[in-house]
Amino acid sequence: MENMAKEKLSDVNKKEILESNELKAELSKGNFVSESGFSFRRTFTALKYPNYRLWFWGQMVSMLGTWMQITAQGFLIYDITRSPAYLGYVGFASGIPTWIFMLYGGVIADRFSKRKVLVITQTIMMLLAAILAILTFLKLVQPWHIILLAFLLGTANAFDAPSRVSFVNELVDKPDLTNAIALNATMFNTATAIGPAVAGLAYAFAGPAWCFTINAVSFVGVIAALNKMKLKEHVTVHSGKTAFFEITEGLKYIGKDPVVRILILMVASVSLFGLSFVTLLPAWSVNILGGDSATNGFLQSARGAGALASALFIASLGRFNYKGKLLAIGSITFPILMIVFSFIHIIPISLVIIFALGSALILTMNIANSLVQTLVPDNLRGRVMGVYTLTFFGLLPIGSLLMGTLAEQFGEPEAILISSVVTLVIAVLIFLLAPSIKKLK
Repeated sequence: MENMAKEKLSDVNKKEILESNELKAELSKGNFVSESGFSFRRTFTALKYPNYRLWFWGQMVSMLGTWMQITAQGFLIYDITRSPAYLGYVGFASGIPTWIFMLYGGVIADRFSKRKVLVITQTIMMLLAAILAILTFLKLVQPWHIILLAFLLGTANAFDAPSRVSFVNELVDKPDLTNAIALNATMFNTATAIGPAVAGLAYAFAGPAWCFTINAVSFVGVIAALNKMKLKEHVTVHSGKTAFFEITEGLKYIGKDPVVRILILMVASVSLFGLSFVTLLPAWSVNILGGDSATNGFLQSARGAGALASALFIASLGRFNYKGKLLAIGSITFPILMIVFSFIHIIPISLVIIFALGSALILTMNIANSLVQTLVPDNLRGRVMGVYTLTFFGLLPIGSLLMGTLAEQFGEPEAILISSVVTLVIAVLIFLLAPSIKKLK
């Protein structure tokens, strides 16, 4: 029986690798692009799949609550401590579990039903939000509570993210994968655009506890959607290999595939030096713009609105074959806009710049995500996306800690300026040393 299982696994692996190679060949020829070009009617193609519709709307509700909590939590700890360094501590605490558990989360995503994994992790996140709400309502919340709960939330996310990112492959056909990923970004950034603004106003008028309560309740939507989906039965053929061996397999694949390796490197640089500027927005709102919690919410929402516009644009392009060019535009434009943002101290202009920042950021991250998922064979996708999400979520807290420290020492504008210059240099070097990335389809 054991030999039969191994032979079956070998056949599955050979078939999936062959399909992946065939897909790469088709992509390089520019196939799967019969519907390329901007068209609004193609923007929501993935919603024709019933399971994806459930996923989309369930996640939409949950993400709204999540962004309310992120915004309120950041301003709450800054309100308590008046230290930008603590903003970095929270970001760092939430990311440490990524380094410890994310790769194992990728193995679990390949071994078990992604739906079951997501139901468990989303339930844990709901309970953590409820605990923070109770502590805040009772006026018992302390900085260490927020940091500890951020750590626990990061632990749940380390197991949630690889399954969540790769789950979309079970909900749509491969030719519509890019559209589905773009709609995922649309859903995420709709929440980013609305959630922080609502959180800023709710914080100002009702207090942060209500933001955390709404987030706890919002998880009901995605859990219900996951349970309602009609998916193919999950069949797992275990090879008898250890989790460490399977993690190594994923790392070896990335090491041998230069395109996937460079794409992950690009994501890593944006996470470490670029996206971490968001950590400073609560302090920026007060110290630089002279605002309050509502100002912080509007800045976060403007960034989300820009990302939403970009995600809708990508979704509307259909099965296009110039992903590499869009990736180059986004990755170069993003740090340039960060440099501009660091010099602007007027609220209306800051909102416009951060809107454009959000657009460039999602253009970069969405295209990179789509390319990696399209090129990786099915039997390795969970592990490779585990590495992908590790670089994104794992380096973000280190960047947050670095950004908070720089702001404490030199000031918020100088911290953002330094990180943006580093991000720009890395992006330019990538396209100079690997110009073939711009030709990816």
